Amino acid sequence: MKKIAVITSGGDAPGMNACIRAIVNTAWQEGIDVIGFRHGFRGIVENLAQPLHPDDMRLVSQRGGTFLKSARYPEFRDAATAEAAAKQLDAHGISALIVIGGDGSFRGAHHLTKYWPKQVIGVPGTIDNDLTGTDVAIGFSTAVDTAVEAIDRVRETAEAMARVFIIEVMGRRAGFIGLHAAIASAAEAMILPEMEPQPKLANLADNIRQARKKFPDSSYIVILSENLWPGGVHGLAESLSQATGTTCHPCPLGHIQRGGRPNAQDRILAMQLGQAAVAAILKGSNDIMVGFANKQVVEVPISRTFERDKPLNQGLVDLQFGLQGVNFTSKNGR
Repeated sequence: MKKIAVITSGGDAPGMNACIRAIVNTAWQEGIDVIGFRHGFRGIVENLAQPLHPDDMRLVSQRGGTFLKSARYPEFRDAATAEAAAKQLDAHGISALIVIGGDGSFRGAHHLTKYWPKQVIGVPGTIDNDLTGTDVAIGFSTAVDTAVEAIDRVRETAEAMARVFIIEVMGRRAGFIGLHAAIASAAEAMILPEMEPQPKLANLADNIRQARKKFPDSSYIVILSENLWPGGVHGLAESLSQATGTTCHPCPLGHIQRGGRPNAQDRILAMQLGQAAVAAILKGSNDIMVGFANKQVVEVPISRTFERDKPLNQGLVDLQFGLQGVNFTSKNGR
């Protein structure tokens, strides 16, 4: 009987469990056994194997995180470590490996193909949504929902106290969460990695002063992508406080964005991609990612996902820029 393996690697993303369920149930119908390795690539090397059966998949789709556990494993870049993983996979009789993860995980998957001649399939699971070749990744939709819910809560207390908040969202080097959260939460400003030129402190401060002058009893929310401003959200809040004479409160949302139950959209996407990963194995695909583009499942060479050229939706960028300024310029009409 054919046997495949699955791992979840890198940062966890809501919907990973639903994807595993789809892989296991689809494979079972095709007469394929599935083994999971806990803790990603490290679990392969250390032989942390766990047989997976449809009976175990009954109530996993609604759970956040990943029951297979995950890990970052930079040691996998070494040839000797990849060779050790290949030996373990062969020892289990594995003919294909499915890797659910993001950029770093896919680099590891591609690296493994140099030392293991079997099939390797990637499934995009990252809240950052920064992988080229897929319009959306597992976990992104839930992360945006979680961020917006948190921002809405901050907005309520900010409005009650007429305060300025700088809210930092995740995204590493990409502004997808920041853009969608800014629009959905009606933020007064956003600062994203893709913005060229980057907004200057003087302009940000001037906008806050104008808003405070026209709406002294109202709140003001700035959405900031992580790892972008020198000193992070605390550094920006301190600089804006000094520049405006108004206390600007830093609020990093942090890992709350990665946790929680996946929403319906992520569960459905995860199951589509999990089923597609098994179908890709059956037809002989290798060293590819199954993604979702133009409302359909696609296959993309894993190496293509390494290119950092996935743009934000310019229409959404224009929408936010077109609306955010009106928040504090429309008082008393034109």
